[in-house]
Amino acid sequence: MSIASATAWLTTSAEERSKTINPWFVAVVVTMATFMELLDTTIANVALPHIAGGLSSGIDESTWILTSYLVANAVVLPLSAWLSRYFGRKTYYMTCVALFTISSFLCGLAPSLGMLIFFRVLQGIGGGGLAPCEQAILVDTFPPAKRAGAFALYSMAIVTAPAIGPTLGGWITDHFDWRWVFYINVPIGLLSLFLSHMVVTDSDHMKKEMRETQESGAKIDYIGIILIALAFGCLEVVLDKGQRDDWFESSFIIAFFTVAITALVGGIIWELSVKDPVVDLSLLRERNFTLANFFYFMFGFTLIGSTVLIPQMLQGLFGYTAYQSGWAISPAAFVVVFMAPLVVRFIFPKFGATPLIAASFVIQAVALFAYSRLDLDADYNSLVWCRLIQGFGIAFLFIPVSGLAYSYMPKELNNKASSLTNLFRNLGSSFGIAFVTTMQARRAQVHQNFIVEHLSPGDPAVTNRLDTLGKTFMHSGYTAFDAKLHAEALLSSTMSNQANILAFLDVFWMLAWFSLGSAVLVIFIRPFDPHGAPAAE
Repeated sequence: MSIASATAWLTTSAEERSKTINPWFVAVVVTMATFMELLDTTIANVALPHIAGGLSSGIDESTWILTSYLVANAVVLPLSAWLSRYFGRKTYYMTCVALFTISSFLCGLAPSLGMLIFFRVLQGIGGGGLAPCEQAILVDTFPPAKRAGAFALYSMAIVTAPAIGPTLGGWITDHFDWRWVFYINVPIGLLSLFLSHMVVTDSDHMKKEMRETQESGAKIDYIGIILIALAFGCLEVVLDKGQRDDWFESSFIIAFFTVAITALVGGIIWELSVKDPVVDLSLLRERNFTLANFFYFMFGFTLIGSTVLIPQMLQGLFGYTAYQSGWAISPAAFVVVFMAPLVVRFIFPKFGATPLIAASFVIQAVALFAYSRLDLDADYNSLVWCRLIQGFGIAFLFIPVSGLAYSYMPKELNNKASSLTNLFRNLGSSFGIAFVTTMQARRAQVHQNFIVEHLSPGDPAVTNRLDTLGKTFMHSGYTAFDAKLHAEALLSSTMSNQANILAFLDVFWMLAWFSLGSAVLVIFIRPFDPHGAPAAE
């Protein structure tokens, strides 16, 4: 392309450019921002100790850096469809990209913890609208027969970004400064903003919907917005802070839970009765769409739950660094990237959604059961193979579930649908993290009590073990008194490690059964043609 023709192309209207642009370029452009946003949900986790030290705050206080982002994200997700409809999807999408980019830069500049938390809230508000907008843009850009390929690209971002986040975050904090965890978003965001302006357009039905919304004189659903924001904001705080504050032993958690449930019930009643709801719950009447949202929820629950659990286990019991533990979970993303084109081109068209979704959850269950059989002597290869199998299972899930969600959905409702599917995926991730962290702590206590009950100080086996350890320490130069103390400490540490590893294995076992149970629900799927046309029942 010559300079003159390139200049002419840039100066034409977005609508005219869209007619000459390959839809795959549009898909890559919008996936870029979503990948950046999803990466940010996990990349800051490993940097928390560095951030706390750099801003002179405690680790417990610094966890609000994560919570504030998730809360803002959870509030915006259910509102994104209405915001797109009112302001126009392209305008809203680019506003989200711009806000996310600017707030990322401000996060890197933050002089105090309070300011960083405030900028993270802004970042979460901007990031919350990206994934729903992208999914709706993909549905509008590609005809039904080609959507599977577009969703394959989307699935790569959904799976890869959270998986490589801890690894990338650990590498950045080890080699540079924690502020670069946020600065790296800036060039990507600016590029995404420019390309989005060039290639993204609102579809005709989206423009019609926006025009009708603005010209109808309909009142903004302030009550619905407030109730939904309160419900999901408070619920996210409960899920993220519950285990740290001992759940309902904390008046803080009780207060937020009460507000969340009250607002959620009130919001559901209000949204089902109002004429133009901010969240259209009536979409859940369609069976395939409801099932797809459940599968999205379980996708987030099992994948993100295990993604959080594995590094905790490796760093706490196996002595891995954050960077090393990241490489133990990243292979799943590479499998998904490799398998996605094969699923789109050969597997999904041949077998359809039902067997693939069932196979996905069964394969994931096999991987999680394999995790539940590990011990403290497990080597790196064993851990990676478990994750590879899990990634292989995930590769069969996202594309058919995305097709399932829109199989009977009218085109004019795609925007509202994408908001709900991303909300359920996000809720699944939050519930999954809360579940695994809580159950690991509770099961560790159970196993600790069981071990202590069966290893009393007068037990001959305990006495012999302490004597052997004491002699070993004395041969190393310790006094008899110090040798005894070190022997008792080592035995106590061994007992604690055994209790913790058993707890981790229990949680993997539970996740495996959740995954198997999800596979059963495929029997309720309403048949549809994976090439785009609904099938007759």
